Amino acid sequence: MTQISTILEGKLDATGLKIGIVCARFNSIFVEQLLSGAEDALVRHGADPKDITVAWVPGSFETPLVIQRMAQSGKFDALIGLGVVIQGATQHANMINAEVSKAFSQISLATGVPVVYGVVTTENIEQAIERSGSKAGNRGASAATTAIEMANLLKALPKTPRK
Repeated sequence: MTQISTILEGKLDATGLKIGIVCARFNSIFVEQLLSGAEDALVRHGADPKDITVAWVPGSFETPLVIQRMAQSGKFDALIGLGVVIQGATQHANMINAEVSKAFSQISLATGVPVVYGVVTTENIEQAIERSGSKAGNRGASAATTAIEMANLLKALPKTPRK
């Protein structure tokens, strides 16, 4: 049987990739674990630590602006936003999560640079602990592997002709 389709996939090889990570300082005890997981995953997949740039911002809501500036710089193959938003007594967390995820998507589409949502959203501290490196894995590590795969997939795709 002949194959009539072309399959494009991003490989999990971070060699030579320039990755930017923007971390929220709010809930930093958890975000530091996410960052550690992301950096470990990147290096394990071949990234040179010198090719990883980390920027810290006050909270998750502030991550999109810095990610946008990094994406516009043309210096990064992929970007990762890391933060932890824990639901409180008000709907504040839901508003933050919705705006940040929407902004990441818009930045990615506008710039052509993959922006990976690595913000952990939980109902309580126990869930934050679980998603920051204990029994539910490390969201930072999974965001890093997504960034690697997306950066490599975009490199494999044909360039869009300019009008």
